[in-house]
Amino acid sequence: MRSARRPRPTGLRAATMAALFVVVAAGSAAATAAELERTAAPRPGEREAAALTGTAKLHRSAGDDITFSFDARLAAAHNGDPQKATGTFRWSHYLDGAGAWAKARVDCLVTGGKVAVVSGVITDSDLPGAKGRRVGVTVHDRGGHDRLGYSWAATGSPVDDKHLAPCVSSAPFEKVRGGTGNFRVVPWKPPF
Repeated sequence: MRSARRPRPTGLRAATMAALFVVVAAGSAAATAAELERTAAPRPGEREAAALTGTAKLHRSAGDDITFSFDARLAAAHNGDPQKATGTFRWSHYLDGAGAWAKARVDCLVTGGKVAVVSGVITDSDLPGAKGRRVGVTVHDRGGHDRLGYSWAATGSPVDDKHLAPCVSSAPFEKVRGGTGNFRVVPWKPPF
């Protein structure tokens, strides 16, 4: 009994397969390069168009444990389009062992002076119904006295914000607990 062998590719067939490999590899490299350009840190001497970074706990007299963390950036190459911002932000809210946490993928970032408004779509959470909802957060970077607001301030829950537009939030009405804030806002300088 003869073993079944695959026929060797002919010259034309081998050339076609090699060309296909090059096209697929080049397309993959281009997609990877495009993604890297979109999320890359600024080059030395180059400033990001806008950014919101840092972590802080909110002050609540009832003892709530509320933490917000941000890593949101708008690359200089996308200065004219705040909806090309990248990054993530997270928050958690617990009181007496009950509460929830969520993580969102940034879809918009606008800053002005020391105030930032960031929005994103919740990608992971233990709050039922939250995944897939867009939320917005406002941060006022005031050194050791930062303030924060969020889009669900009027509704009570991110689940209730059904049709929120990108870069929408409330005024920064919450106070950050002393000694816990290190929010940093890089002001946006739009091209107009």
